Amino acid sequence: MSFLSRIMVVKSKAHFSAGGSNRPGEVNGTFVGSRKKSGSQARSRVAIMIFGFTAFYCVIGGRLVQYGLAQPDTVSSIGRADNLMASRPDILDRNGEILATDIRTVSLYAEPNKIVDADEAVEQLSTVLPNLNVADIYNKLKSKSRFQWLRRQLTPKQQSEILALGIPGIGFRPEKRRFYPGGPTAAHIVGHVNVDNRGIAGMERYIDSQGLADLAAIGMTSDAKLEPVKLSIDLRVQNIVRDSVLNAMTEYQAIAAGAVVMDVHTGEILGMASVPDYDPNNPAGGAQEGWMNRMSNGTFEMGSTFKSFTTAMALDSGKVTLKDSFDARFPIRIGGFTIKDFHGKHRVLTVPEIFQYSSNIGTAKMADIVGIDAHKEFLTRIGLLSKMQTELPEVKMPSQPRVWKKINSITISFGHGVSTTPLQTAVAGAALINGGKLIEPTFLPRTVDEADAVAVPVIKKSTSDDMRYLFRYNGIYGSGKNALVPGYNVGGKTGTADKVVNGRYAHDLNFNAFLAGFPIDNPRYIVLSFIDAPKTGEKGVRTAAGNAAPIVRNIISRSAPLLGVEPKFGEDGSALLVSY
Repeated sequence: MSFLSRIMVVKSKAHFSAGGSNRPGEVNGTFVGSRKKSGSQARSRVAIMIFGFTAFYCVIGGRLVQYGLAQPDTVSSIGRADNLMASRPDILDRNGEILATDIRTVSLYAEPNKIVDADEAVEQLSTVLPNLNVADIYNKLKSKSRFQWLRRQLTPKQQSEILALGIPGIGFRPEKRRFYPGGPTAAHIVGHVNVDNRGIAGMERYIDSQGLADLAAIGMTSDAKLEPVKLSIDLRVQNIVRDSVLNAMTEYQAIAAGAVVMDVHTGEILGMASVPDYDPNNPAGGAQEGWMNRMSNGTFEMGSTFKSFTTAMALDSGKVTLKDSFDARFPIRIGGFTIKDFHGKHRVLTVPEIFQYSSNIGTAKMADIVGIDAHKEFLTRIGLLSKMQTELPEVKMPSQPRVWKKINSITISFGHGVSTTPLQTAVAGAALINGGKLIEPTFLPRTVDEADAVAVPVIKKSTSDDMRYLFRYNGIYGSGKNALVPGYNVGGKTGTADKVVNGRYAHDLNFNAFLAGFPIDNPRYIVLSFIDAPKTGEKGVRTAAGNAAPIVRNIISRSAPLLGVEPKFGEDGSALLVSY
């Protein structure tokens, strides 16, 4: 068989093998069926792919909706949202003037797990917040936590500028910020709150102690406006008191000063200030010196103001009367100490003269007649040896000798050896002139009836009458002359005490005070001032008569008309003096 013949045989076999038949049209039918089958399979695959993509995107969309509706996770570093938004009640003065209120603000936070570039984020934030602690913020942004506070209580401008930066993972949370319109005017009374709007000083802390803090802790507070808390203070009087002590501290070159005005019949505090002080809108700026409320949380030897209590004790005991006299010619020597008078008259003095000339010798002899135990009991009864009870949290316990000996009783009689707070001294002083009732002070409104319900009689009414006479006598003829205000019948007692430095009395450093009442013929208010370590005073007098008394004069002359106390003048226009 030739080569060509073999090729034809192979082609013929291939033809029959492929077609399976040599009938016309059978090969074309086979190819058409194959195309139909392939098209159906393709359509099925496309449908499956469309369904898969649709299901995939539905799952993604569903998860996005779920995330959008879900509540944000609570993080241990902060409380719940309702806690952060909890309102505090406004604080008002007795006339309805706002002393403290809430304002809305925002705080800046970060979600570190969403921060793309911590270095860049810190750099951008520093352009808006130049005093930012870069290292601290960087560590927060690099942490593995899901929430970090970056800066609390931003201004609207800061919020706007940070928003413009467009930093991913940075957000804002609405909060409340406490605002004090008067700034430092009543700082030590009103107090302040921390960054979480919780009271930590003054009446702000007192309000929390009455249940507000507990409600906030369990989430039972809301954004609703709360009933305001009205205080007893008069903002006008408060401003006068602070202005007077602040000016005195500067003028007399002292390290501190303070004063209080209190209603002797209700115990209401109308005004009280201690300087240096601070702005409760920026508590950190006050440092340690400004935070110290020396009126209620500082104890001092009150000097000769204590002679008021020693004299009242002697009169109330019945062993001494205003007509009695004591020999003040010679110093008292006891236990290695010599007790003498600062301005001695070196003669026998009547009780009014002992008070007028502030005789240490005469006062010590009156205390000796009463006795050590009775002396201690009287000071305890009148509230000078126990911790004072009032709403203000910052109250210090007085100090006294562990064992009272005769030398202790003698020195305590003229104001050395016992340390009390100035406010406590004013409260005890009120009892000397209000008829003999000890009324604990209050920073909340109180009526006379309410005060009488809690008042404790501590001295006889006759003793109180005698003390009003002595206060007025000293105000006209003694060391209280520098506190006189024409028409207002001011009476009082000065006190100049040497300060204790390194366990020894420093004769060149004084703690001066003045305790006064007005109008002394029918007392309505007690005023006490103090000035710590003054270097000068009026006419160069560094004792209490030259600086503590003028503070009282300034306060009374400016505040008495506001308090409704009418001056008394004679037909010739001169001030009327009280006669007894």
